[in-house]
Amino acid sequence: MKAFLTILLLIISNIFMTLAWYGHLKLAEFKWFAKFGLFSNTAQLGHSALRIHIFQVPANKIGFAGNGGPTIYGN
Repeated sequence: MKAFLTILLLIISNIFMTLAWYGHLKLAEFKWFAKFGLFSNTAQLGHSALRIHIFQVPANKIGFAGNGGPTIYGN
C-alpha cells in the first residue's frame, strides 16, 4: 500500500511539474504576459512550486526505506 501511495503522489507531483514547465514556455510567447510585473510572476512560480511540493514531500517521506517504506532489495 505504501508503494502504491508513494507512486501515486509522485505521479501527481510530476503532472503539476510538467504543466508548470510547459505553461512557462507557452506563456512566454504571449505579449500580454510580459505586462505582469516581477512580483506577479514570482507569486505564480511560488504557487506552482507549492502544488508540486504538497505531493512530492509526503511521497518521499512515505517511500523512504528508513521510515518503513518499500525497499527494492527485499531487506
